[in-house]
Amino acid sequence: MKTRNFLFLTAGILILALGALSLKSDDRNFEISKQLNIYASLFREANLFYVDEVDPGDLVTTSVNAMLKSLDPYTVFYPEANMEDVKLMTTGEYAGIGAVISKKGDHVIIREPYKGFPADKAGLLPGDIILSIDGNSIKGKSTDDVSEMLKGQPGKEITVRVQREGEEKSIDKKAIREKIQLPSVPYYGMAQNHTGYIYLNSFTDKSAAEVRKAALELKNQGATSLILDLRGNTGGLLEQAVEICNFFLPKDKKVVDTRGKVKQWDKEYKTSRNPILPEIPLVVLIDRGSASASEIVAGTLQDYDRAVLIGERSFGKGLVQTIRDLPYNTKMKVTTAKYYIPSGRCIQALDYSHRNPDGSVGKVPDSLITEYTTEAGRKVYDGGGITPDIKIETEELSRITQELILRDLCFDFVNSYALKNPQTAEIKDFKITDDIYNQFKNWLKEKKFTYETESQRLLTNLEKTAKDEKYYEQVKSRLEQLKKDFAHSIDRDMDLFREQIASFLAEQFMQRYYYAEGVMAYKVLHDKEVEKAVGILANKDEFARLLK
Repeated sequence: MKTRNFLFLTAGILILALGALSLKSDDRNFEISKQLNIYASLFREANLFYVDEVDPGDLVTTSVNAMLKSLDPYTVFYPEANMEDVKLMTTGEYAGIGAVISKKGDHVIIREPYKGFPADKAGLLPGDIILSIDGNSIKGKSTDDVSEMLKGQPGKEITVRVQREGEEKSIDKKAIREKIQLPSVPYYGMAQNHTGYIYLNSFTDKSAAEVRKAALELKNQGATSLILDLRGNTGGLLEQAVEICNFFLPKDKKVVDTRGKVKQWDKEYKTSRNPILPEIPLVVLIDRGSASASEIVAGTLQDYDRAVLIGERSFGKGLVQTIRDLPYNTKMKVTTAKYYIPSGRCIQALDYSHRNPDGSVGKVPDSLITEYTTEAGRKVYDGGGITPDIKIETEELSRITQELILRDLCFDFVNSYALKNPQTAEIKDFKITDDIYNQFKNWLKEKKFTYETESQRLLTNLEKTAKDEKYYEQVKSRLEQLKKDFAHSIDRDMDLFREQIASFLAEQFMQRYYYAEGVMAYKVLHDKEVEKAVGILANKDEFARLLK
């Protein structure tokens, strides 16, 4: 009897519990239905009664974007018109003329034609101002608008009218659209001391294949050590990160696991085959722009003590996105999980689930950061990116260097120089000579380049405050003397920060004469992180010590 009563009691408790869960579920479903009803009613009323005509598509897209933005920056809606963006993101492929464009003042310009692609073959040059495309003026259009006009069906010819520096009349350039496949590995080559170098700038569906090809070719060229450069790589496809890790790690090693709300989607990713370079000494370069899949590769190789990491602390994106299909050929990229690398750490830096009252997002507090260990017992930490084994902080830019970059003056000078000088020294021999640097200084003077130092800005604010508070007449003479003391000379500042300015100027020269490949080839010869990596790889004892 007691047993039967106990069973009845247990069954009753279960029924009550299930009922409570059902009520919770019903309450949530009711709330969702209620809010959707409110939204539909609001949209209908706005569409019917707003004083001006509204575009339903624009209205919905704006509201959807605002809604998703409140979640995190990575959950994004793609309307039907933007399907090319999804394709480019996942495959690195689109149909167009193969050029980077950018806004410059009121104009859209050719920033960088890709070597060997239609824009390059048509003779479009960096700095060319785009006036029209197939007779359609682009005045007042955004870079996104112009980009869409340049893209289209492969094999179709388009006419791009441009205004070029030094030319009185506009120029028509005809280009035939092609399928453009942007490489994930835009450059690889040999550095010093038999060290191979691979620059990986994205994780598309072909990234692993490109890294594999580059690594094996470098090995055949005599590379006995390797540098994998992930600086500025914002990530992409997780599966590609797993496959790249497999090039250096044994079979059946855990690379990453993902955990989200939908438990059946939780997954553990392991290496699935034998590595192609199981023993090669490896350095991975990272910086604050290395994120997501880049952090999986760098963090996993660090957790297994397989590579020495050099550079800056990485971005700290420990979230996984999945692309979901929506009606009418639209899509949504939605954050579905967090990922955890082999040591057990999640390196997500920002906590989007707990926003501040003003809507801003705070970093994971130090009190919640947890210590983990690598396979060899080295200490590593979660909550804010991957910390490199050797930190090299980015040099702080002088005020004059910042102004030259922000105003695009290095870019403009090199374009002007190149129109008069069609050739320059080979990459290995190139340097910013006194003659080139003096030409740059004189060109800046012709352009009447001026700028305000931080000290001058503070003095200006102090003067304004003194006037507002009626102290100005008392301190006027001292302020005027301070202005004289802090007055700067462009010649002096150009000479003082020559090394820094010349570095940026040299990159623009390489871009203009040797395209993106030239920039990377030059960096391999002159980059301090690459130099440090080559040195570490050449010192076997130091390399081994860093991994213990």
